[in-house]
Amino acid sequence: MKKSSHVLMVGSAVVVAALVVSAIAPFDRATWWMEVTPVLIVFPLLWLMRRGRRNFEFTRLVYVLICAHALVLIVGGAYSYARVPLGFWMQDFFGLTRNPYDKIGHFMQGFVPAMVARELMLRHKWVNGGHVASFVGICVALSVSLIYELIEWFAALMLGQGADEFLGTQGDVWDTQSDMLFALMGAGVAIIFLSAWHNRQIRQMTNGSRRGGW
Repeated sequence: MKKSSHVLMVGSAVVVAALVVSAIAPFDRATWWMEVTPVLIVFPLLWLMRRGRRNFEFTRLVYVLICAHALVLIVGGAYSYARVPLGFWMQDFFGLTRNPYDKIGHFMQGFVPAMVARELMLRHKWVNGGHVASFVGICVALSVSLIYELIEWFAALMLGQGADEFLGTQGDVWDTQSDMLFALMGAGVAIIFLSAWHNRQIRQMTNGSRRGGW
């Protein structure tokens, strides 16, 4: 079994277990559904991609990042973002005025899509060169953040006060702008610090090499 397949299998098992546990008694059932829906869509899609005509697999690094992002979403859905215990600890430790866990979610919303898009660009040769792929990755991450903010706006219009737990604004009138800023920061950090590592794993997959580990 390829290492990337092994990572996807183990990661999927962990994510499914987290989904089951989080579904037992979430703070708000509607919020839970809205937060975990991306997970319910993405993981079946990842497995379908492996079984498709081209049998596409992502690198081990990207699979790990996708699983980590899924866990962030699941925890946020279980507690609602404004009530996640880790966020309360961060609020006390840094002397913040609000629970910042939702900013972790938006940071990951930029961090992970940027790497996914970068890999698709390079592996399918849709662009020439890693720098172009990195730039496109950041643009895709910002587009994902924009679309998510539009979904939140639509949810607010449709649900009124019932959307508060999903939005997690905690009274911050600039929450939308700061959410997108954190997504941009996440995308930038991912590209700056992970591109070289990512390139090595792409070369290993392209060359069919199993040496070199992570």
